Amino acid sequence: MEWTPDNSNQDIEDRRDSSGGGYGGGPGLGGFGFGHLGIGGILIVGLLSLVFHQNFFALLSGGGGSSVGVDQSQSQSQMQPVPNTQQDQAETRDRGLIGTVFHSIQDNWSTILPAQMNTPYRHATLVLFRGATNSGCGEAQDATGPFYCPEDEKVYLDLGFFDELKTRFGGSNGDFAQSYVVAHEVGHHVQKLLGTEAKVTAAQDRNPSQKNALSVAMELQADCYAGVWGNSAKDKFKLTPADIQDALSAAAAVGDDHLQKMATGRVSPETFTHGTSAQREAWFTKGYSTGQVSACNTFGGQ
Repeated sequence: MEWTPDNSNQDIEDRRDSSGGGYGGGPGLGGFGFGHLGIGGILIVGLLSLVFHQNFFALLSGGGGSSVGVDQSQSQSQMQPVPNTQQDQAETRDRGLIGTVFHSIQDNWSTILPAQMNTPYRHATLVLFRGATNSGCGEAQDATGPFYCPEDEKVYLDLGFFDELKTRFGGSNGDFAQSYVVAHEVGHHVQKLLGTEAKVTAAQDRNPSQKNALSVAMELQADCYAGVWGNSAKDKFKLTPADIQDALSAAAAVGDDHLQKMATGRVSPETFTHGTSAQREAWFTKGYSTGQVSACNTFGGQ
């Protein structure tokens, strides 16, 4: 993946110098438990389960994020690396990459959505933070991972998340894996603009037994939308098969089956909220290969 920082702060709020730390009551995205975590949140939960030898998936599915039963001051010190020059340089590079990718995603959707869906695109905002910050959906925390808040139409991202993505789940250099994560979150913004988010929320309220299945469909569609953007950006960033594999590796890494097996040694399909690794890879690939929003109907007859 070839890219040059555009150095524009358009639609970006950089709160890294003002963000607070700590692990409070968890993100306020409707009282989120595990089923509502962002793409990075489920990855972090899996890692915590490995580190502390405890099934955090089961704990989170039964209550709020503050009920994990881990000494929070200890967790914070272990999760937050000590700043150093090398780390600062890496974060500066990540900031340049993410900003460049975010602007490309917004610019391309400004063309794709009106052309393919006869719907105008309204820009979202990217919020960069450290530790914790406020969002329209409650407190955003680094432990949650990247997520989109439909209430304020902002994507929240702690750049420290990509340290784990690179070292544990990255590809040859991880740049397009990071790009996939951002594109997935903006995919949720596209869902709001198309009315999908409101319809799914209403359907979940009417039929709670379908809540997880509808959540899976939403997440897989956001993966497909990430692929649609990737198709539109392949020439600009000179994407190679290795870059696409980076994205597929990231998608597979946050599959429900992979994370559950990694954390607990078993898989419980009835608790899936984001889709399997194979499903996530398949839907990203479908979006990328077709470049068509209409190809991303993950809901079938629903």
